[in-house]
Amino acid sequence: MPNSILSRFLRLPLSIRVLTISLTIIILFGFFITFIEPETFPTIFEGIWWAIITTSTVGYGDYAPITVLGRITGMLLILTGVGFLSTYLVTLATAAVAKQNAYLEGKTTYKGQNHLIIIGWNERSKLIIHSIIKDQENIPITLVDESLTTNPVPETIHFVRGNSNLDSVLLKANIMTASKVIITADQNKEELQADMHSILSLLAIKGLNAKIPCIVEILTAEQIQNAKRAGADEIIETNSLTSFVMHNSLTSQDTMIAFLELLNQLKDKKLQFIPLTNIHGELGDYLILNNYLLADGKLLLGVKRGGTSYLNPNPAFQFEENDELIIIT
Repeated sequence: MPNSILSRFLRLPLSIRVLTISLTIIILFGFFITFIEPETFPTIFEGIWWAIITTSTVGYGDYAPITVLGRITGMLLILTGVGFLSTYLVTLATAAVAKQNAYLEGKTTYKGQNHLIIIGWNERSKLIIHSIIKDQENIPITLVDESLTTNPVPETIHFVRGNSNLDSVLLKANIMTASKVIITADQNKEELQADMHSILSLLAIKGLNAKIPCIVEILTAEQIQNAKRAGADEIIETNSLTSFVMHNSLTSQDTMIAFLELLNQLKDKKLQFIPLTNIHGELGDYLILNNYLLADGKLLLGVKRGGTSYLNPNPAFQFEENDELIIIT
């Protein structure tokens, strides 16, 4: 039985063991000094109070032993209790520093819920994080990356260092309770290798949490179908968008300037998706609703129905209950 208790005690964290020993010494010496000098220490509380003040090296002097045996007890308490208490405080400080270093180095598990997971640290993910911070959306963000050594934005995001293909890394990012995942292409790899890495990450994510929405950046057109098969909810074709802008700039520069200016304005949250149920008043067809929104200073671009968007549909377009309106405010 004693061996069992001792083995359990030795398995406790170091800080708890040191604290237990320190408290035991303080209480024992508090009882002992009360027994030795009952007139100076009339109650056990005064004895324990004296032991605590002595081991903490404060030494108020309100209670002090006056006999030789009492002073010897005080010296023994200082030689033993102060050492253990100092060790406990040093252990706490070391644990705090170690925990902070682990947080900065991406070794800690994220404990929150309904957070956004961004995979890959690059200019796109940096702009996404800064936009969220600027808009004050208060969205918890967890960044997963294997190239970084420290958290790039420690005051704002939680960082998990590791390969996003591994279950252990995704679980450390708390993939089971996340609200959405954005997978960006790894710019340190060739385009095909970057797409394969993104798709492998997508497969690992969907294997752990099949219902979580995933936005994936794909660089090569050949891998778009593979990304869809892997379960991508939305695919961003970065190279296709860039090529489209560059090609049209050659033939219609003024048009593309206006297009890019429109995109810059949409950064300021001027593009919104509003559920049809949030619109009050006479809905009618597309033309009637468009005139109604224009009077309120809103431009109706189209309608999102399920996974399909209808931009500038027929004026007689009829709405359904679950439609979302694409609006510029």
